[in-house]
Amino acid sequence: MTDKSLWLTTVAAVALGAGAPAMAQDAAPQSAPQQAADDNGDAQIIVTATRRASPLSDVPIAVSAVSAQAMQNSGASDIRTLNQLAPSLLVSSTGSEANASARIRGIGTVGDNPGLESSVAVFIDGVYRSRTGAGLNELGEIERVEVLRGPQGTLFGRNASAGLINIISKAPEKTFSARGEVTYGNYDYWRVAGRVTGPISDSIALALDGVWSKRDGFYKLLDNAGNKVGDTNDRDRYFLRGQALIEPNDALSIRLIGDYTNRDESCCGAAYIETRERRPVAGGGYSTAPFNRISAILAGQGGVFPDDPYDRELTITPGRDYVSKLKDWGLSGEVNYDFGGAKLTSITAYRDYHSRDYGDYDYNRADLLYRDPNTQRRFKTFTQELRLQGSAFGDALDWLVGGYYADEKLTLQDNIRFGADYGRFAACRLMAGASVNSNLTAQQLAACGSGLATQALITGTQAQLNAGLAPAIRASLIAQGVPAPQATAIANGQAAAISTGLGNGLRALAAIPAGTGDTGSLYYQRSKNWALFTHNIVHITRQLDLTLGLRYTHESKRFSADLNNNNATCAALQPALAPIATNPALGSAATLAGGILTLGCLGNGSTSLNALDLNDRISDGEFSGTAVLSWKPIEDLLLYGSYSKGYKAGGYNLDRFQLGSTGLNAIPAVFSPRTNADAASLRFAAEKVDAFEIGLKYAQPKWSANIAAFRQEFKNFQLNTFNGTSFVVQNINGCDSALSATRTCAKDDVSPGLISQGVELELTASPARNFRVSGGLTYARAKFANRLVGSSDGRVPLDPALFLLPGSINSNAPQVVTTASASWTPSLGSSGLSALFYVDGRMTSDFNTGSDLFPEKRQDGFAVVNARVGIRGPDQRWAVEFWGQNVFNEKYTQVAFSSPLQSSSPATSTTGQFALGAPMANQLISAYFAEPRTYGITLRAGF
Repeated sequence: MTDKSLWLTTVAAVALGAGAPAMAQDAAPQSAPQQAADDNGDAQIIVTATRRASPLSDVPIAVSAVSAQAMQNSGASDIRTLNQLAPSLLVSSTGSEANASARIRGIGTVGDNPGLESSVAVFIDGVYRSRTGAGLNELGEIERVEVLRGPQGTLFGRNASAGLINIISKAPEKTFSARGEVTYGNYDYWRVAGRVTGPISDSIALALDGVWSKRDGFYKLLDNAGNKVGDTNDRDRYFLRGQALIEPNDALSIRLIGDYTNRDESCCGAAYIETRERRPVAGGGYSTAPFNRISAILAGQGGVFPDDPYDRELTITPGRDYVSKLKDWGLSGEVNYDFGGAKLTSITAYRDYHSRDYGDYDYNRADLLYRDPNTQRRFKTFTQELRLQGSAFGDALDWLVGGYYADEKLTLQDNIRFGADYGRFAACRLMAGASVNSNLTAQQLAACGSGLATQALITGTQAQLNAGLAPAIRASLIAQGVPAPQATAIANGQAAAISTGLGNGLRALAAIPAGTGDTGSLYYQRSKNWALFTHNIVHITRQLDLTLGLRYTHESKRFSADLNNNNATCAALQPALAPIATNPALGSAATLAGGILTLGCLGNGSTSLNALDLNDRISDGEFSGTAVLSWKPIEDLLLYGSYSKGYKAGGYNLDRFQLGSTGLNAIPAVFSPRTNADAASLRFAAEKVDAFEIGLKYAQPKWSANIAAFRQEFKNFQLNTFNGTSFVVQNINGCDSALSATRTCAKDDVSPGLISQGVELELTASPARNFRVSGGLTYARAKFANRLVGSSDGRVPLDPALFLLPGSINSNAPQVVTTASASWTPSLGSSGLSALFYVDGRMTSDFNTGSDLFPEKRQDGFAVVNARVGIRGPDQRWAVEFWGQNVFNEKYTQVAFSSPLQSSSPATSTTGQFALGAPMANQLISAYFAEPRTYGITLRAGF
């Protein structure tokens, strides 16, 4: 879909009154009469986004509220389906569902690195969840979901620099009821969910929710002959939540919650979407080479490249199936006590999140890289929040003060190992070269990869090196005044020594044993933070309010690592080849030596790591806050303007691949053993934002409209990108003046590196009985500054992998998104039966899915439509519904990424490098696809 057609469709949708984000149809546990009110469009939308129960139309912040009924109609079981209902939100997942990423207004944090907290925080029943992936679990029965846009900090326990997803589950009820549902769909999808609630005394009510779901995978796993041997991206999970609501009197309320989630799934596969070797042509554009030298090597190792990636047929290394296991449990207690003049709220929680995600890491039949079964991450988190709020001065002031404390222990074991084909692949890749034409034919590369010709080709490469080095060295010596006969002898000896060293280096690289790598590499991060905050509403007049909020946060993090690696090849290569690699006079020989070291010591992998005792500590304190002026000239209209200062803590890049890489290295860190002093190189700084917003909210009994215009300026934006080898984390900042020759600028010139600005429109309408339409339009331009650096002081240049960022739109940040939904629930006769007709859609303009913004990772605009039809019994005591999600089977990419190690060099990865002089681009690109069309039937009953 083109941007033009998307705009036209959006304008048409708005003109029909269905062009704004789907808003909540209710905010409290619904009885049948309340549901009837919703169907008629008369229900008031109540939210607690300001920690005070208020009509949505009276809250002077940008918030979308989605009800349980709206999520049920859309087919939601986790927060991903909120994409269909909230246009400013985008939730996606990558290598595992633990690596989910949420973005609001084009701003978010890539989730693959557990050391980074999300710019969009997730709260469930008032409890902060450490990473966005927690929201991809089953949610059970919920009351509503609130999506708060813009920085948050003076109302919720944890800071959030871009926004917040607040999930409120359904509380126990004092009237006994039980309900359940059974769903069956294609891909042999089963889902069973139920809830029982009721009182056990006048003051105590209990509730128990449970969900079990199982489904075949969306991808077929094939062997080399094309036979199906399994599937991946399946589903096998269950969720339990028990609650107790204790209300011994009118002043005291205690809500206790315990929940447990278990997942034992195969996830997540990825398909190749770009396998060509591209060459620049005069006047722009590119041509395609006869073969891709990387693909040719992989073909010799059994690699398969389907013609159509959306056939969803993958061929991976046998015995390296994708495994995703999760156990996530927690306990929380919320106590509310009304003193009469003030109300005290205490939320205490403990959570234990343990995931294991391992398997094939090269996404190919060739056995290059894998994560072993000991790979895991674990968060143990204790949080305590206290709030006291009340009114003063004759209700002229609504005040709130609070405190927050969190203690989190993160343990990551990340065991990346070389497969049986890695050494030959690495050696063949280097021998193929990175110039416009491959040094070897496709047939030679296949034979090299398979091992049939590897040693012979290494011997030939060594001879060519010797033949090229000797004349060059001789000419240099003669130019220095050395007599010709003596220069010849010296040159021949030096050339023989260098070429022999490089030949032996290639042989050692090709012979790296299978299983070489991490044998138990552990990273630890202990985070403690406390905060004091206040949020106060001053009623200047009956129509004019001033809201002032202030927060102080103190954050400390302690890092340590115990790395264990058995790569003895690296330890032998470094002293032998580093002198050659660091001698630029040796030209291509130096380049080859650097390549051998880079691939032989991949990610600093070496036995020398075993002696390290890595430790580091950071501490930071920061003020944040908000100021809002709101005015109601008439009862139905609210106008407001606000300023907010947001903050997200810094931390550590938990990846040995970046150990010692500071962005200022004259010599690549991988050329020499690492030391304990390198621990500080894994730091990244806190993310900060200044946000400005003006808005309008107008509400009538049958329709409402909300408009917000915003500008958010981010400094030290935490960007996490995978460069084909490792995850690079940098703090992105802009520069007001021109960059120096070293691509840096003075500290006084540093400015925001990323600015998101735009307009949001929300509309809801109930033009007829039992008929409701709602939807939204978001235009958000999240654009990087034209000149970028990688630190707040301007001293660190932007990482070379991010060269396309300056002046570009952020990844996964479509500039235009529109959502629309319509629900019609007409009565069927006079027996109490009713029908359900529901449809929703999300239309998205073009965007880039890779955080490095390679053109190959661009996703064209698309539209996703969900639908549901059914029949419901009297008072909805039973229902039969037929549903479809992505009903038109839209094919699109969630995230595209550079296939690990599968390019000739970092400088020949993308067509975007042609302007910099790259002779070709042959990086293979893989992608995590969104789900295909699914459909099925749901049976629902209750009493």
